Amino acid sequence: MNPEQIRQTIDRRWDESILPTLHEYIRIPNQSPLFDPAWRENGHMHNAVDLARRWAESQGVAGMKLEVLEVEGRTPLIFMEIEGDKASTILMYGHLDKQPAMVGWEEGLGPWTPVVRDGKLFGRGGADDGYAIFSTIAAIRAVQESKAPHARIVVIIECCEESGSVDLPAYIDLLSDRIGTPRLIICLDSGCGNYDQLWMTTSLRGSIVGNLTVQVLSEGVHSGDASGIVPSSFRIMRILLDRIEDAATGTIKPDWLWVDIPKNRIEEARQCAAILGTDVYEKFPWMPGMVPLSKDPLELLLNRTWRPALAYTGQEGFPDLVQGGNVLRPKTALKLSLRTPPTLNAPEAGERLKKLLESEPPYGAKVTFEYEKGGTGWEAPKTAAWLEKSVEKASRTFFGKGVSTFGEGGSIPFMGMLGERYPEAQFLITGVLGPHSNAHGPNEFLHIPYAKALTAAIAQVIADEHASR
Repeated sequence: MNPEQIRQTIDRRWDESILPTLHEYIRIPNQSPLFDPAWRENGHMHNAVDLARRWAESQGVAGMKLEVLEVEGRTPLIFMEIEGDKASTILMYGHLDKQPAMVGWEEGLGPWTPVVRDGKLFGRGGADDGYAIFSTIAAIRAVQESKAPHARIVVIIECCEESGSVDLPAYIDLLSDRIGTPRLIICLDSGCGNYDQLWMTTSLRGSIVGNLTVQVLSEGVHSGDASGIVPSSFRIMRILLDRIEDAATGTIKPDWLWVDIPKNRIEEARQCAAILGTDVYEKFPWMPGMVPLSKDPLELLLNRTWRPALAYTGQEGFPDLVQGGNVLRPKTALKLSLRTPPTLNAPEAGERLKKLLESEPPYGAKVTFEYEKGGTGWEAPKTAAWLEKSVEKASRTFFGKGVSTFGEGGSIPFMGMLGERYPEAQFLITGVLGPHSNAHGPNEFLHIPYAKALTAAIAQVIADEHASR
């Protein structure tokens, strides 16, 4: 393929077609089912799927068959088959569901308001990862327009990723014969360490997300009457959380939530630390005077990728500051998001976590831990020589620097599922979620120049996959 032709073709397609459609997509508040239980009645998910379907069908990709599947009771799924050399199959993946709006957007920005500033498209879901279906189709079309042969390609765009991909296994079972056995799996739902080069994700943490509830009374009572007699549900919550986390250091206490980090992943993190340096922690919107857990980039990268960590992402039982009267509240509930090492069996760890939290409740309080979503993480197999060569060439051609690899702190449940189902497959997991892009938070943005270059790099890898056989 002619790299300059590919670059120009993809840049033009982004400017003339993809970006205007992404503006429409961002305007649709299609939150994942976990955050919008009435998603079917609200219709936003179907609107997003219809938008993506109509755009994909208008692109003139040769040999493409597109179906929107909807198993009863589950979110819809877009499935595409693109004719190619049947000797090999490439599976490409992305999703259309979004995280909630979140507060704290800068003036002039908002979750459902697409705005372009300084080469960045702001709005919820553009980068995580509504762009994926558009980038995928643009890359395939660029290969075809270059007259380069390619493998048979199947594309899966789901609508339940942000809810833990709970609907996806049913679809994969349904489509198993049509998917075949992929030689290469490309996922565009991950991140990048900077916007200067292509990044390959080599590991993803698992997660255990659930709601911990402590109830001490059937109703709230006057705090002056009850305090000193009735144990506070919040204090009991603190006692329970101390079973998991050292509050002074953030270290997770149970040894069964840790794994031995492979030596090659430590070395990979060391190389990544040398590239990113203090950007590992300086990219975050710190309050004045705040400092990170450490200023050693290597330790922070290992914390972020291979060590367990706990976050508190929601609450119930607290009135706001204006409505908070002198009442000893009957219950406290927190949503716990525990990131687990890539190779730890998360479902088994979740059962142990439930037992740890619910056993021997302080003062006999009613304590429940309800699992909500999560799953085991993923570690990449050894990269084949052809793929290693291809991503290096693609990175130098379209970014001007060589490729870099690193572990991601987040989770993509489908990757662990695919790793078990297709153990011989190669993986290219990458994405546009780089510094300050802030997926799930306020001011999420898509770095447009990076997304264009990434699309071109994917086209190169698709062509190279065929040439390597």
